[in-house]
Amino acid sequence: MSADGVTFGQAISKARKALGLSQKELAARVKKEESGDSISPQYLNDIEHDRRSPSSGHLIRQFSGILNIPEDYLFALAGRLPDDLRTDAADQDKVVAAFASFRRTLKE
Repeated sequence: MSADGVTFGQAISKARKALGLSQKELAARVKKEESGDSISPQYLNDIEHDRRSPSSGHLIRQFSGILNIPEDYLFALAGRLPDDLRTDAADQDKVVAAFASFRRTLKE
């Protein structure tokens, strides 16, 4: 997904470079939820080049915190709903109304 012509990978790459971090340095700071191990620099490279998407909300939240990018913006770029909204998304009418409002706001 792209917002303002920016992809998730491009946003991550731009913020990483603005902070003066190498891919290796950022990858070492981002931890997998399951094992607590760092993600690999190659996985980060794939994300930055839009060959892969972040595998979980956990990773999106970490990128947000480390790179000082609003979490909701990253979730939108990743084309995902945050975990706390998934249960509310079961109501079709609520989802349709929310997206209609979201579209109106973005077009203003």
